[in-house]
Amino acid sequence: MASVYILSSKKLNKFYIGSCLDLEERLIEHRNKKFANSFTSVADDWELFLEISELEGSIARKIENHVKSMKSKKYIENLKKYPEMRSKLISNFSV
Repeated sequence: MASVYILSSKKLNKFYIGSCLDLEERLIEHRNKKFANSFTSVADDWELFLEISELEGSIARKIENHVKSMKSKKYIENLKKYPEMRSKLISNFSV
C-alpha cells in the first residue's frame, strides 16, 4: 500500500509533499540525503508532519499532485487539523 506524506522544515519554513510505497524507507532516504541535489537535501531538520496511509498507488499520486497544486501552507495545515479533509480527498480520488 502507498502513502502520501508531508515533511516540514522549521529551518526553511517549508513543506515537502511526496508519495511512496514504503514510507519508512523513504524517510530514511530523505534523512540520509540519498538524492544529493533534491529539495530536501538543503535542510537537516525535516520531520514527518502528516501521513495519509493505506492508499492504492495511483490514488496516492493523485492526492500528492492535488496537495502540491494547492500551493498553500494553510491548506496543508488544515489537512492535519481537520481529518475530514483527508477523508474527503481519499473519497474524491478513489472514484
